[in-house]
Amino acid sequence: MTAQAVYKPNFNAVVLQEKEFAQFRDLIYRIAGINMSPAKKPLVTSRLAKRLQHYGLASYGEYFQMITAANGQTELQTAVDLLTTNETHFFREPKHFDFLRQRILPARRPGKPFRIWSAACSSGEEPYSIEMMLDDVLGHAPWEIVASDLSVRVLEQARAGLYPVARVMEIPSRYLSNYCLKGTGSQEGTLLIERKLRERVQFMHHNLTEAPPKLGEFDVIFLRNVMIYFDQQTKRQVVKRLLSLLRPGGHFLVGHSETLNGINEDLRLVQPAVYLKP
Repeated sequence: MTAQAVYKPNFNAVVLQEKEFAQFRDLIYRIAGINMSPAKKPLVTSRLAKRLQHYGLASYGEYFQMITAANGQTELQTAVDLLTTNETHFFREPKHFDFLRQRILPARRPGKPFRIWSAACSSGEEPYSIEMMLDDVLGHAPWEIVASDLSVRVLEQARAGLYPVARVMEIPSRYLSNYCLKGTGSQEGTLLIERKLRERVQFMHHNLTEAPPKLGEFDVIFLRNVMIYFDQQTKRQVVKRLLSLLRPGGHFLVGHSETLNGINEDLRLVQPAVYLKP
């Protein structure tokens, strides 16, 4: 008697149908306010293919039904993590860090903790870059930093503070020696952010399309390279919410490819991508 072959789907060949893509696109917009253009269809296909394989599903529609079911919240967060993770690196857009060092920090309020919010921190490179500069410039003066992101997965990476050596080429050499530890043995090829910085930043899960938690006022808010994924209405709502936590005289920083023109008229442009709250 001949054994019958068991059918196994070829997950790499599973096609994301237009109707299925529309379902994921609408879901991500409802949850995160992110607009995914038709050009993002290959990204959705590639990032979710392994989840189909993990569960032995034969279509993206089946996966969508799974994550939107009443008991699918854990997997839904996984899908959101996969579809909303964006590129970042250390000391990205260095003119912002020059402005922080040369203009903002010298004018800080004496005797008050200097507070910064990295509102879309991804895997942690931005808040750790900020921390290195604050520790270097302010020394023992009080400062605080909060870092938030929608993705639970990248927040776990950020808290660990462990990065491939190739990711840290833009860290100034003296910061590398002062704040980073080179991996050895099984950790060779990696770099670990020093414990005092890892323990000092407050990482927090937060959806920018929702009301911010009660965090107090900040002197600077970084919201860089995330608004490009929002439509105009979502941009206005997100900026309005964040500005409620920015003190008068505080600075609001966006990505160099972004602008607040037509989004908020209350802020004053200081230099490209840097705004002041009067």
